[in-house]
Amino acid sequence: MAGKRRKFDAEFREGAVRIVVETGKPIAQVAQDLGINETTLASWVSRARRAGGATASGESEELARLRRENAQLKKDNKELAMERDVLPRSRSTRSSRSSTSTGTPSPPAPRRG
Repeated sequence: MAGKRRKFDAEFREGAVRIVVETGKPIAQVAQDLGINETTLASWVSRARRAGGATASGESEELARLRRENAQLKKDNKELAMERDVLPRSRSTRSSRSSTSTGTPSPPAPRRG
């Protein structure tokens, strides 16, 4: 004889799915910890992934924003690294030109007053 079918509210289902997604624990382990059937939890996780709801929309927007910010920071960092590498070379090139073409600069003449 089959047992009575249990009903789970949406909050419980979402929480169970979130545990699987965020912790990376196996569905079987989470199902056992929560005292529910493994197949039931697997169907909830599958449904959430198909719906794209494994993460909240706010979290996915935040992730997209952070990815854009990271890309911009990498671009800025690359540009600054190039400037850092180029500027000393241009300074050394300029100083080597000035010492070879004009010699060492002479001190200013004393003022008479």
